[in-house]
Amino acid sequence: MDVTNRRITKIAREVNKLVIRTMKETGIGSGELDLLHAVRHSPGASQREIGGQLNMDKGAVARRAASLESKGYLIRRPSPEDGRVQMLFATEKAESLKCSKAAVETAFYEWLLEELTEEERETFADLLDRLYRRAKTESRSGFPSMSPRLEGLL
Repeated sequence: MDVTNRRITKIAREVNKLVIRTMKETGIGSGELDLLHAVRHSPGASQREIGGQLNMDKGAVARRAASLESKGYLIRRPSPEDGRVQMLFATEKAESLKCSKAAVETAFYEWLLEELTEEERETFADLLDRLYRRAKTESRSGFPSMSPRLEGLL
């Protein structure tokens, strides 16, 4: 039984709504933000590789990449090995957008925790860090503990 009732996910959704609302002022949609995030983590990746990471078809990636390029957030360069392949790179403008997104998230989480005492905030942060490290370790190793638990669920 999930005693959290997926509240971590639900809180993340709420902060994401605020980020999307705030980012709309920059002319960036949530799909474009996802693409930029993938490109920042995989600079020089091809449109096909980014599409694979995001489960998007080639045409959708190309359209979003073109839009982001026209807005100055992305650079597409032909691959030296195959000129038909477009490699994607984030611009400095995209990096500043990342900082803006982080600032919005930080402001939300600071607001959210205001009603807790200092001791509660410290305890919560310690527990959250412990859970994050466990999740990250599981993810980096390919989810070996989770895979058996998920068999038959999908």
